[in-house]
Amino acid sequence: MTVLAPRRSTKLQRSVVVILLCVVAFLFWPLRCNDGSCYLSEPSPSTSAATPLERPNRELVVAKQEREDTTWIDKYLPDWHSNIYVVDDPKAKLTVPTNKGREAMIYLTYLIDRYDTLPATTVFLHASRFQWHNDNPDYDGLLSLRNLSFSYIQQEGYVNLRCVWVLGCPVEIRPATDAFEASVKDPANHEVATKDIFKAAFEELLPGMPVPDEVGVPCCSQFAVTRETIRRRPREDYVRFRDWLIKTDLDDSLSGRVLEYSWHIIFGKKAVHCPSASHCYCNLYGMCDLTCTDSECQGRYVLPAYSTLPAGWPRLGWHGEEREFESPL
Repeated sequence: MTVLAPRRSTKLQRSVVVILLCVVAFLFWPLRCNDGSCYLSEPSPSTSAATPLERPNRELVVAKQEREDTTWIDKYLPDWHSNIYVVDDPKAKLTVPTNKGREAMIYLTYLIDRYDTLPATTVFLHASRFQWHNDNPDYDGLLSLRNLSFSYIQQEGYVNLRCVWVLGCPVEIRPATDAFEASVKDPANHEVATKDIFKAAFEELLPGMPVPDEVGVPCCSQFAVTRETIRRRPREDYVRFRDWLIKTDLDDSLSGRVLEYSWHIIFGKKAVHCPSASHCYCNLYGMCDLTCTDSECQGRYVLPAYSTLPAGWPRLGWHGEEREFESPL
């Protein structure tokens, strides 16, 4: 009897191993069910480790002219899906029905065409990486995009990418007052400005909404919006806004700027929407240790003397001097 014990022990061990293998196979092998019947199946090739990871649920909408360089977007933001609209190339993959109203035509075309397939967050911006209105010391749009807090955007629904108040805040337009003052001026000696025509344009764009007494928001038509915020308006509203842009007799600089100072209202913010600079930099970009006033934070932004950055920027400054710019170009 004693000589049989090892054999029984070996058989018992083998049985335990077989049972364990079956349990593991059952737990980790794909289980498919159909019409109430379930069965084990081989893993599908589509679920293998070779499948590329899904991109984050966010997109860029970029307003571009043919001459502008947007290669920086794919180079440095490969995990973003970018929609680059070329306004002056009717054969481009993404373009617009007519080149009017500056970036507003691109933004509205995207909102109309993608209304049913919007990502969680859409960021609307201009094409060039370095622009005078980008809110950092180097006017570098890439740095702003890399530091965005998407949880804060989801919380707010709409955020302007610009925190500093110059230009646009605390108040840029007083629609009724500005319209009246323009009406008593001699047209021959007065160049029409956005504030002069804003009241009439606002009444056409948003006929069911009272014209606000004051309008203020940081310039310059670069912002992020959530899917839910966009869909608080029916698609037909965006179609109507674009139709207005197509049909208006206002020149592009005026019609585009009317929308520039209306986006925040369209997306549900108050007519004067000027969050404190410290609140904006901290919550949107994670920079919470800055020295700030309501309108600006020390060392973050200086309004340049010209809207065109100098040749050689950001390596070279306004007078051709070397700058200590270390980020890749």
